[in-house]
Amino acid sequence: MIGKQMILQLATNKADKKTISETHEAAGFTIVESLVAILVVTILLAAIAPVLSLSVATRVQSRRVELATQAAKAYIDAVRTQKITAPTESGTNTPSNNPAPTATGTLTCTANSYCTAPTGTSLYCVDFDSTNSCETNSLTDMVVQAFRYNPNNSNSNPAITGYTLGLRVYRSDAFRSSATLLKNTATSKTTQRTFTPGIGQKTAPLVEMTADISDIVPKYSDLCARFSGGCN
Repeated sequence: MIGKQMILQLATNKADKKTISETHEAAGFTIVESLVAILVVTILLAAIAPVLSLSVATRVQSRRVELATQAAKAYIDAVRTQKITAPTESGTNTPSNNPAPTATGTLTCTANSYCTAPTGTSLYCVDFDSTNSCETNSLTDMVVQAFRYNPNNSNSNPAITGYTLGLRVYRSDAFRSSATLLKNTATSKTTQRTFTPGIGQKTAPLVEMTADISDIVPKYSDLCARFSGGCN
């Protein structure tokens, strides 16, 4: 009887040891699985991080271009309806021939009015963040550079034949540093692209645009008169 009990006790102890051993083996395998899972997730995150960064940057830049387009169209409509005084004569009728503004590190612009600094170019503030001014640290404010020209009327008298209105739209934070901003030329296109891996080239214009302005009832002959070759 005693021998039978000893045999049962030994069998029980052996079973308990086997259970403990299996438990330890299972626990160790679970840790390895966790480490592998963490490693796989880390690799996947490292792989998709550039894609996420590109997606966010492109979305932000697309929004900037959208705001710049809104600013340009609003400015043109306001000049056309004489809500805004037209810019001074520039001496040329193409945006590429007009100099880009020179930033001085400061920007003095009241919302929806021409800037007083920097001087020398017709810069107009379009305030999108409702601070009543355009600031160099704003992420949404836009500054419109405008110019006008009529090649067949040196004074661009709008009462005679109207004029061509050209403009560039820059981010207000482009004026934070002291430097001449960029512009498009006949051989170089610097307008900021909507597809960008970073913050974009902020010293380049977001939008360039031209429009035909006439303060009288427009006539086809007036439009022809503003082209060097006419409409023949």
